[in-house]
Amino acid sequence: MIAVTGGEWDLPGSGGIALFAQSWLPEGEPRDIVVLAHGFAEHSGRYGNLVERLVPAGYAVHAIDHRGHGRSGGERAMIDSMERVWTDLDRFVDAVRSRHTNARVKLLGHSMGGSIAFGYALRHPEKLSGLILSGPAMGALVSPVQHFILKMIAAIAPRAGTLALSPESVSRDPDVVSAYVADPLVTVGKVPARTAMELLDAARSYPARAEQMTLPLLVQHGGADIPVPPADNAALYAGIGSADKTIRIYDGLYHEIYNEPEHAAVLDDLVAWLEAHPAPA
Repeated sequence: MIAVTGGEWDLPGSGGIALFAQSWLPEGEPRDIVVLAHGFAEHSGRYGNLVERLVPAGYAVHAIDHRGHGRSGGERAMIDSMERVWTDLDRFVDAVRSRHTNARVKLLGHSMGGSIAFGYALRHPEKLSGLILSGPAMGALVSPVQHFILKMIAAIAPRAGTLALSPESVSRDPDVVSAYVADPLVTVGKVPARTAMELLDAARSYPARAEQMTLPLLVQHGGADIPVPPADNAALYAGIGSADKTIRIYDGLYHEIYNEPEHAAVLDDLVAWLEAHPAPA
């Protein structure tokens, strides 16, 4: 039985944006603390499988809806500034740590949240005891000409649509896809040019800094991930400097590995990694 004693809460984000957060706590003292950063156009409430696996195993889970997403404020699906997103996440991490005697936390990021988590971990490694990335959207780059064009579009028409994300690409489970499409807190459609530009600029900065990443790291990535093919991230994964680095590619799985039919095995791997990397004493 999950003890949902943390509930829902709000906190102020950068620039006055109101941010929504929620927590799931086990009975008794948690074995460790996991902070969740969700993906593009979705929200923190879509991680039921993960919560239902981690909390009964003794882990506290705290999740934030990024600005422009879910129940947080801001224009829908708009990431106006990655620096503001990192500031938002830092405020959230500090708030979570204050609830747990300032313990360091494990940060888990999926897709866009994986990029946010990676950039955050480079900035604030002292607040973390480990990093978990699920299909992180941080490896695909574009040519200088494409980058210039996107930059111009983002400046002139930041809301203009760019890439379209297919709901069918999130999972091979049709029930997951149907729920995704029907979810009023999910933004289905094209990525706004400003959001795409912010994510691209973050990704362009990572290869030169990957060696600086020394936290214990677990990467879990679907082998048939369409929005974020694992091959796009291979060079970046290889360049990460952590001496404690585990990369798991799951053959045939789509983008949302925690929502795939095989999610139980994926989550077993996650729990095994957490057990092998306990909270610092």
